[in-house]
Amino acid sequence: MYEGDKLKKIFIYFFSFLFICFILPALLTKLEIPTSSEEVGAGGENKEKSANTEYTYNKYGTIKLLHTKTNEVEEVALDTYLCNVVSAEMPADFEKEALKAQAIVARTYTIYKINNKKHDNADICDDSTCCQAWISKEDRLAKWEENKEEKWNKIEECVNETKGKIITYDNQPINAFFHSNSGGKTELPVDVWGGGSNMPYLQVVETAGEDGYTQYNSEVELTNEEILEKLKGKYSDIQIDFNNAEDIKIVEYTSSGRVKTIKFGNHEISGTEARSVFGLKSTNFEVVKEDGKIKFTVKGYGHGVGMSQTGADSMAKSGSSAEDIIKHFYVGVEIKDVNEL
Repeated sequence: MYEGDKLKKIFIYFFSFLFICFILPALLTKLEIPTSSEEVGAGGENKEKSANTEYTYNKYGTIKLLHTKTNEVEEVALDTYLCNVVSAEMPADFEKEALKAQAIVARTYTIYKINNKKHDNADICDDSTCCQAWISKEDRLAKWEENKEEKWNKIEECVNETKGKIITYDNQPINAFFHSNSGGKTELPVDVWGGGSNMPYLQVVETAGEDGYTQYNSEVELTNEEILEKLKGKYSDIQIDFNNAEDIKIVEYTSSGRVKTIKFGNHEISGTEARSVFGLKSTNFEVVKEDGKIKFTVKGYGHGVGMSQTGADSMAKSGSSAEDIIKHFYVGVEIKDVNEL
């Protein structure tokens, strides 16, 4: 009995030794708790952000930005620059998918400008009338009245979650024009600037829901004398008989329904020129004459070419993704990783 008990104890000690030294560690390895970066599933948001954070541009990662007020050129990381652009160009309270679409559009526009330079010493400038709008983070935060950090973080997320993504046509970055509100229908570039035959992706497309935004409707009312005075600035021989219905009338519309040509007395001018002369928000207007005054009733805001920002937000509210939005406003395009080009 004694020998048997002794052997039994030796066996138990030996087995315990094997279990503690070899079997238990193996079991614990299989049951090991994942790290924080692995906690989210394969399609999880955190994993996507981590991948985007590690994105490296083969080229275009740094740009030369011209600050027009100081004439200074600053070298800045592309996506840092884009946060400033998106926060300047689109309201932060717009839907996230609309903001992501804006980030992709702005990145594409920037790279197009790099490849088609307008400035000798810089890739792009901060003037919206020349390139695209830009505002410093400090100024942007100062202008927001509430939820400042939350809004900035939202902008950063939209830029970071789209890192490297650009819009292409025939495997080349497009000239990604955009504007505030199309008035329900976008415009052809040829009817704004007289060109665009080499940009087949910019077509007339309809967008629902834009009438719910303040940018959709506006009016400009001017006296007959003010109309005459503004036109004299460019046409010194201008003569208008305000009692003659034929002296002020729209002569021709574009394919999108905007004013192509309008007559003022002895001159016919383009809709884009009329917009500039009279300070109208778009060329989508009608003219009403009443009591010694001329009223312009206007739909939309901006040139109307490319993506409508309020249209993008309206689509996002209806469930469209950033890619859906982009492919609606730019016909026949693909969204690609810029490193693939």
